[in-house]
Amino acid sequence: MKSIVLACMLVAVAFAAPQDQPTSEPIPIVKDDSQINGDGSYQFAYETGNGISADAKGELKKVGDVDALVVTGEYSYPGENGEKILITYTADENGFHPQGDSLPTPPPVPEDIQRSLDYLATAAPPSQPPSQPQQ
Repeated sequence: MKSIVLACMLVAVAFAAPQDQPTSEPIPIVKDDSQINGDGSYQFAYETGNGISADAKGELKKVGDVDALVVTGEYSYPGENGEKILITYTADENGFHPQGDSLPTPPPVPEDIQRSLDYLATAAPPSQPPSQPQQ
């Protein structure tokens, strides 16, 4: 019985020991500006000491009989090889639309498929509806 109590005490002491904490320095905020207006529009900008930055501007836009928020902005951060990655964007009633050289792009359309699409785009529509199969 004493050995079980002793084992439990050793486990408790092991879990109570201080854990190693990361020793990295906090990253300073170099710039932090924001403005909120009474009409619902806003803008903000920030920059950190490690090269991360962002700014955006939002305003209400009338879409039909509903107000929609339209946001334009950009953000950047240092890439793996030190180059600056920049993304500009618009977000509106049609969704989020990012643009940037670092974003993936779809593969090109194969030549045969593109030729078929071009042909279909220029071909005349059929002059009469397709015939029905005989019964």
